[in-house]
Amino acid sequence: MMAEIFLEKNGEPFAAFGISHGTVLFFYFLGAVSLLLFSKKILNKASAYNIIRWSLFSLLVLSEISYQTYTALNGIWSMGEHMFFHLCGVAGVTGAIALVNHHKQLIQITFFIGLIPSLLALVTPELPYDFPHYRYLKFFIHHMTISWTSIFLVVSHPVTISFHAVLKTYMYLLIYAAIIGFLVNPLLGSNYLYLSQTPTANTPLDLLGSGVWYYVNLCVLAFVVFLVQYLVYRMVRHFKNT
Repeated sequence: MMAEIFLEKNGEPFAAFGISHGTVLFFYFLGAVSLLLFSKKILNKASAYNIIRWSLFSLLVLSEISYQTYTALNGIWSMGEHMFFHLCGVAGVTGAIALVNHHKQLIQITFFIGLIPSLLALVTPELPYDFPHYRYLKFFIHHMTISWTSIFLVVSHPVTISFHAVLKTYMYLLIYAAIIGFLVNPLLGSNYLYLSQTPTANTPLDLLGSGVWYYVNLCVLAFVVFLVQYLVYRMVRHFKNT
């Protein structure tokens, strides 16, 4: 029955890199490449720009609202697990706001915390149910939209991603991580930003060691990811200008 896809205890277990996973990854990369290749055409056509802009905004907002509603109706909602405190959740919020007000700093923040983290989530999803369950649809639609929004905001606005922006956003991230790690997670018994432990799914975080070294390596990894994004941005921009 159709209603069963919205029940927490019904659905086939998710199979990583199965047909449903491979299909959604294909559509993600197709969308990302299309945004990069046709960015000039999108900018030159106001109707196309607004359709993409408000479609991304609607998907971000509806994904978050529907998830909060789903967890509440299924009696599983908790502040320790279902708030938007992970990087992708924060990027979804900053991305939605940036799509409305075009704020330069929000665009930069969304680019750095939304693009690669959401891509990693798509490749290594922490997900209980497979297609066509709601959890599958919400997870992949939300994370694809976050990553696409990160790309769209940069290619559709005259915002320069500088090395100074790398350092500034990284500083913001460290402050936010300190608040989550020292205040929010201990208070709620949560694992936001995976600062208490690594995800249950196999991810690159499993390679970062344990104890103090886990946090040191996590900080280094975050900076390397930011730096790689910055360098790729410079390469793409140079290629498009030549």
